[in-house]
Amino acid sequence: MSTIIYPSPIFGPVHSRRLGISLGINLMPADGKVCTFDCIYCECGLNNERRPTLPRPTRKMVAAALEAKLREMAAEGLRPDVLTFAGNGEPTAHPHFAEIIDDTIRLRDELCPAAKVSVLSNATQLHRKDVFEALLRVDNNIQKLDTIDIDFIRLVDRPVSPHYNVQTIVSQLQAFYGHVIIQTMFLKGTPTPDSPLSLIDNTTDEYVLPWLEALKVIAPEQVMIYTIDRETPVGGLQKATHEELDRIRDLVIAAGISCTASY
Repeated sequence: MSTIIYPSPIFGPVHSRRLGISLGINLMPADGKVCTFDCIYCECGLNNERRPTLPRPTRKMVAAALEAKLREMAAEGLRPDVLTFAGNGEPTAHPHFAEIIDDTIRLRDELCPAAKVSVLSNATQLHRKDVFEALLRVDNNIQKLDTIDIDFIRLVDRPVSPHYNVQTIVSQLQAFYGHVIIQTMFLKGTPTPDSPLSLIDNTTDEYVLPWLEALKVIAPEQVMIYTIDRETPVGGLQKATHEELDRIRDLVIAAGISCTASY
């Protein structure tokens, strides 16, 4: 399957289904993927098939490239809606993530004060005090929680660490006291015959209702649900339908939590 590797440290701007005109900040190497998950639906491919040879960009490189791009956009009369930490893997895994957030906020305030700073994360680094506190400083702290079913997580999200504990993640998300947006991928399908996976589908009540109870505990400011938008590295996966996403969105809203669906 065709997958995407993003330039580093800056890419775009691109149009995000959920965030608007987004200037991407990629803290991973420009020639491969480094992630604490190995999701079978990841647009960047599987970890072992996308091993980089280049290092991560340094804090200094990220700040210099971001400043240069923002000045270039300003000269062209362009302003991003959002500065988004995303790209080829988990951004919070960068050893200087917290300092890079400080640099980004400073440059945002100087060069595009209306833009929001967003982080797309899989929540695996929330145990690090510097990461947790840095996420409190961004505008959109967007954390992944595809389900609370650990078997599904191991089959689909595939955490690299054997110590991943979804109940611990829920408790850490709750500790943001509302300053968090939950992002959930809904998908289904029968992976290709050479895949070790069986039938998967997290759009059913078996998965949705326990996930909804976890959302009530976390009490996020918003939930973003979405489905596959690009080719996936594992075949046989299918998009959730509009009707399925609408049903799930309406359940979240009925629970008193703001929710949007992207198809």
